[in-house]
Amino acid sequence: MRMSVRLNLPIEAGSVPAVRRLLRTALSIIRVDVASGDDLEIALTEACANVVKHAGGAEKFEVHLDVDDHRCAIEVRDDGPGFDPGVTDNDSPDESGENGRGLFLIRALSENVRLHSTPRRGSLIHFEKSFA
Repeated sequence: MRMSVRLNLPIEAGSVPAVRRLLRTALSIIRVDVASGDDLEIALTEACANVVKHAGGAEKFEVHLDVDDHRCAIEVRDDGPGFDPGVTDNDSPDESGENGRGLFLIRALSENVRLHSTPRRGSLIHFEKSFA
C-alpha cells in the first residue's frame, strides 16, 4: 500500500498538530512500527515548527508525505525569506539548549536529510525513514 498527500497550510502554530495527526493516521493505516512512527512525528513536528518560527513574511507552507510499506519521505517547503544552510548545518544544538535542536533532531531521527534554501524564495527540507 502507498499513500501520498500534499497539504498547503497556513503558517500558524495550529498547523503543526494537524500535520502530525495526519502523519500518525497514515502510518497507522500502513501499520508502521511505533518507534519509527514516533521518530517521524518528532522530525515532522520540528520541520513544521521551524517554518512557523522562521519563515517570516510567508503566508503558507507545503507538506508532502509519501508513505509505503518500506519507507516514508517527507518534504516541508515554504516561500519565506530563506536561510543559509551552512549556518544551520551544526552537528549539535547550541550550548544554551534553546535553539538549534530542530535540525539536529531531524538528522538524528531520519535519513537522507537534505536542505535547500534560496534567499527571498523559500526553503525546503526533505527527510526519509526506512522501516524494518
